[in-house]
Order: sequence, then structure tokens, then C-alpha cells
Amino acid sequence: MRDLVITENITLDGVIDATAGWFTVGDDESVDQSDILDELHAHTERCDAVLFGRATFEDMRGYWPLQTNDRTGITDSLNQLRKYVVSRTMTDPQWANSVVLRNLDELRALKEQPGKDIVSTGSIHLVHDLIAADLIDEFRLFVYPVVIGQGARLFEEGAKVPPLKLVESKQFRSGVVLLRYRTR
Repeated sequence: MRDLVITENITLDGVIDATAGWFTVGDDESVDQSDILDELHAHTERCDAVLFGRATFEDMRGYWPLQTNDRTGITDSLNQLRKYVVSRTMTDPQWANSVVLRNLDELRALKEQPGKDIVSTGSIHLVHDLIAADLIDEFRLFVYPVVIGQGARLFEEGAKVPPLKLVESKQFRSGVVLLRYRTR
């Protein structure tokens, strides 16, 4: 059985909407984030698939395959990993190693297969559905020392989240803190 892991960059007040540009990974020359990149690479070693909602998938597909000067290694990882997109309307994902899942039942079946972690990042609407369906095994939250005050949050008001067990906390040079919580 595979674990479904949610990895999110999140503010102190729970916002994961990155459209305001409050976080960077690897491209902010003024802050040494090599320790965060090392952690992300370690997480990538523990997974063999990524999961996106349609909108985030389309954003990623329109950006990462086009990168030619990526010093982080993220481009190579994403292009090689199996990618799953949950969508009722998409027919051709148009990105190598990508598979369309029509519903969460297909994801449940995928979790039952042997393999490494399946990691989802971004995809807030999908993540909210995954929380409601109790499909998440672990949250990996990179908490940025920023307060936004508004925007999409990881946990919606009234969300039914199972008890969380802290299994790791780690501080990075930039002031970002990784919090890993298991749900099972």
C-alpha cells in the first residue's frame, strides 16, 4: 500500500495560495535555500508519483517542461516521475508519463498498488476533496515565516481532519520550518 502525502508551502496563518509570490524555492539568490532543496530531493527519492488537480497540472505542464536552465533539478524530476491528474474533462494530459484519473475511487485503487509515496502539492481544491475523503496519510508542511491574512487555506472551515501526529520538525536557514504530520 502506498502513502498519499500532501506537501504544501504554507504561511503561518495557514494560507497556501502562492499567487502573491510569498515563497521561492531555489531561485531567490539573496537567501541560501540549498538545505530546503536538499530536503525536497530527499522527499522525491521517497516517491514515484505526483498527483495534481486539473488546474495545477495545467500550470505545471505549461511551466516545468519548458525550463532549460533549472539548477534545482525539479524539471528533471517532474519530467521523469509518473504524474496523475484528477479530472472529469481532460482526455489527453499532453505531458510525458501522465495519466488522467477520473475520480477518487481510481486514486484509492492506485494507493493499493505497490510502490513508493504519491505526493500532491498545490491543487487546493483536490486537497480539500482528499481531506474530506480521508485519503491522506501524511502532511509535509513547509511553514514560511509570513502572514498573508487572506487567500486559500489548507484547512477549510469545518474540515474534518483526523488526529495528526507530529513525526518530524526541522528548521532551515531561511527561517522556514518543515512540519511532518501522520494521519495513520
